[in-house]
Amino acid sequence: MKSQEIKDIALKFFTIHGYEGASLSQIADNVGMKKQSLYAHFKGKDDLFLQVLQDAKEAEVSSKLNYLSKVGTQNPKEDLFGYLQLVIDLFQQSEQLKFWLRMSFFPPLHLAPAINEEVFDSENKIQTVLEGKFHDWIAAKAIRKDIASIPTLAFLGVVDSMMLELAYGNNEKRLQDKLNASWTVFWRGISQL
Repeated sequence: MKSQEIKDIALKFFTIHGYEGASLSQIADNVGMKKQSLYAHFKGKDDLFLQVLQDAKEAEVSSKLNYLSKVGTQNPKEDLFGYLQLVIDLFQQSEQLKFWLRMSFFPPLHLAPAINEEVFDSENKIQTVLEGKFHDWIAAKAIRKDIASIPTLAFLGVVDSMMLELAYGNNEKRLQDKLNASWTVFWRGISQL
């Protein structure tokens, strides 16, 4: 239980101050323990950071996969737009996912290879499930016939543009304008005419 409490406090510090600005002393103080006691739970700052990151990754992947598990073959337009809205909501409302987003774009240099590996793993898991959904929609003639990987990668490009806006922007109108424009062009490209 104490390890989870430490990770919860560390998440706040890493999200606000980044890796470099967060100190183990501050984290320990906020948990109500001495810095040395943290080492009974974690090997050091890198270990704590990577465990917090792993938890955030798992939260993102499980939220997205949970949504996609409920998607059928009849309403791709509604389901895909709902997925985009889910992504925006997740990263605007969850501190854990804000942390994941920021660290995926701005990792501490010495941890970048490990973080990039986690990001690619997350992306591959989501892409695999999405590609299956696109295959099903194509088979059901709910969208234009194509190789499933093509609309999957195009859709992930729309998702990436939303993520980029969430990471760099702080303008809700710009985010919604970008979402609506990207979505409109994407849907025109895959819908049955």
